[in-house]
Amino acid sequence: MSDEILFEVRGKAGFVTLNRPQALNALTHAKVRALADHLDRWADDPSVAHVVIRGAGGKAFCAGGDIRSIYDANLAGRVDDLKGFFRDEYTLNARIKAYPKPYVALIDGIVMGGGVGVSVHGSHRIGTEKTLFSMPETGIGFFPDVGGTYFLPRMPKSAGVYCALAGSRLKQGDALGTGVLTHAVAQSSLADVEQVLETASDIDEALKPFLVVPEKGPLLENEVLVEEAFSGRSVEEILDRLDRSETAFGLKTAKIIREKSPTSVLIAFEQMQRGKDLFFNECMKLEYRIASRILHGVDFFEGIRAVVVDKDQSPKWTPSDFIQVDRTELASYFEEPSDGDLPL
Repeated sequence: MSDEILFEVRGKAGFVTLNRPQALNALTHAKVRALADHLDRWADDPSVAHVVIRGAGGKAFCAGGDIRSIYDANLAGRVDDLKGFFRDEYTLNARIKAYPKPYVALIDGIVMGGGVGVSVHGSHRIGTEKTLFSMPETGIGFFPDVGGTYFLPRMPKSAGVYCALAGSRLKQGDALGTGVLTHAVAQSSLADVEQVLETASDIDEALKPFLVVPEKGPLLENEVLVEEAFSGRSVEEILDRLDRSETAFGLKTAKIIREKSPTSVLIAFEQMQRGKDLFFNECMKLEYRIASRILHGVDFFEGIRAVVVDKDQSPKWTPSDFIQVDRTELASYFEEPSDGDLPL
């Protein structure tokens, strides 16, 4: 595992490199533990002024968790063991959110799922024109976790609800406009940015010479419709507003949502409603509740099968339609699990 995540101190900065490019730097349980351990060490090390995390390979910062290993664990009958991964991952997300030193994520390429959890909660999220952000979990029968309960409802103009339900991809301009990124730079300047971060005393000031103004993406170009539709009081109302918009963007978005796991979409919608009024650690406890319940369902593993294992891109959701989802059973996803809440 040691070469899959690298740690070094250069000047004032503690550098973390997610070094599994052949798997788009996907997170494993061992990498989560190693990162948590080094963050604890560096928090107490006066020679480390700030942390910088990046991904190797040029294609991805981090494309998420290692969901194939989750699928294999289910086949082996080790579902309960998976809770340990989510417990440690969510604890790490909370650690990053409350980190006492600047935490700088250099996002070049894909940042999805678990990769969002180790970047978006930091003080600085610096993205290049290759940035591709998404929370695609409803498409694999899961839900937008790793702190999505907190940061998605706080995006402007209901953009986070759109991201949660549709799993849409945001490029640099939309990511900056919604707050996923705090700074935009050119990919060609990343090496210089890293060098400056080695000695910077004021990170924001040090970044100024490298900042660029990216073009708006589809989300910002359609922000009026997104706010109107995704402020709806139910998934059904959101879909109705998208249908009635009679725009290419609205109709395509509605179609995309209808292809996701109905259970996951309804969970994500309820998650967004609750999350906007919760503190961060409360959001993480809520996510642990949902994850604990989903691990004993069928859609998550069917979604992984269709997207990652068999790659037929044709998941068979259970149930297959929003109207068939038992709303009483849906409420059980938000209840404390039998072994207790996430200990934050």
